[in-house]
Amino acid sequence: MIYKIVTTINLAKELRAKYPEYDFVPVYWMATEDHDFDEIASFHLFGKTYTWRQEGRGAVGRMDPGGLRDILSELPEQVPLFEEAYLGHAKRSDAVRCYMNRLFGKEGLVCIDPDDPDLKKEFLPVLQEELFKRPSFGLVSAATSAIQALGYHCPVSPRELNLFYLGEGFRERIVADEAGFHVLNTGLRFTEEEMRAELSAHPEHFSPNVVLRPLYEELVLPNLAYVGGPSEIPYWMQLKGVFDHYRVPFPMLVPRNVVRCINPANRRRLEKLGLSFRDIFKNEVTLRKEFVARISEKTLDLTEEKEALESAFSGVLAKALAIDKSLEGAVNAERTKLLNSIGHLEKRIKKAEEKNHETEVAQLLSLKGKLFPGGGAQERHDNFLNFYLNDPRFIDKLLALLRPLDFTFHVVAED
Repeated sequence: MIYKIVTTINLAKELRAKYPEYDFVPVYWMATEDHDFDEIASFHLFGKTYTWRQEGRGAVGRMDPGGLRDILSELPEQVPLFEEAYLGHAKRSDAVRCYMNRLFGKEGLVCIDPDDPDLKKEFLPVLQEELFKRPSFGLVSAATSAIQALGYHCPVSPRELNLFYLGEGFRERIVADEAGFHVLNTGLRFTEEEMRAELSAHPEHFSPNVVLRPLYEELVLPNLAYVGGPSEIPYWMQLKGVFDHYRVPFPMLVPRNVVRCINPANRRRLEKLGLSFRDIFKNEVTLRKEFVARISEKTLDLTEEKEALESAFSGVLAKALAIDKSLEGAVNAERTKLLNSIGHLEKRIKKAEEKNHETEVAQLLSLKGKLFPGGGAQERHDNFLNFYLNDPRFIDKLLALLRPLDFTFHVVAED
């Protein structure tokens, strides 16, 4: 999230500089209606996992963040910014808006909370058509088929009806049936007439899923561009037909900056192991093999021996063919067998040498695991406090270093 916001802010700055006759405003669309509490319940800080134990479900923006008091007291050091935000507000959405304003308010970032009755009123025509005509399923399905035919993966699967019912403590799918509509995992049922009345009186009770949320964003507040992560840009491509159907301008899609942060301790480990920044992106098997070959004082490959064997068998084959051409298969079979044996011996030699350097290899794999937690993206595992607590100017440095339209992978290494 931090990298997406920094990219958005810097993009607005660059556009203002290039087109001074216009103003460009960075906007953060808050995920207040999401109900996947488990996704936000835990965070990792300095190698320890902290979990928010909270009863109830529903829109995460409506939850009382007071339950975070115990977690905040367990942190290795105080974080006044988050204590003020989470313990000073009754709703998580207000807490998030508070700390976002503290972190990025000076950069002109505007926060939009989609869980708002007035905004939902603007979305009423789409909500009504989705409930009673359900065009999005066919439109997204057609786009998905066309994209898949080109060989691309499509991350989103549309449902026949792409809306949730949002109540206190729950957000559940609306499903159409012969009697009208029912809300999964609840006792709520509506006839068509009752659903029309409910929609008219309480549009805030209806929440778009991933298929219609981008349309909601752009209908409420049309944007020049949408800045998204690697998993977001692909699914937006599936939604162009929905935008066309409702005659809502489709924004330009801009990938956010992708960053790998290396703190001073890990940078020192990297240098001690003699690794470059590029080395750490190699897969674990390749990295381990190349590392052991580099630090070993012995020759581990048997290339010369293989070449000598090839040369010897060329002579054997020539002599055999001069006597009986039918011996060619037998000679080549023996050649292959011996080369395979040497290959197996080479692997055993390298494995034995790797064991001789098991301490260094363990350090290497540990470092790889810290920079690529779980083999994945760092930002999906490590909370940004891992860097912010050590350097309160972390965000300012990102704003100064990152270029919004530079789509290379950035490595930010602290001294």
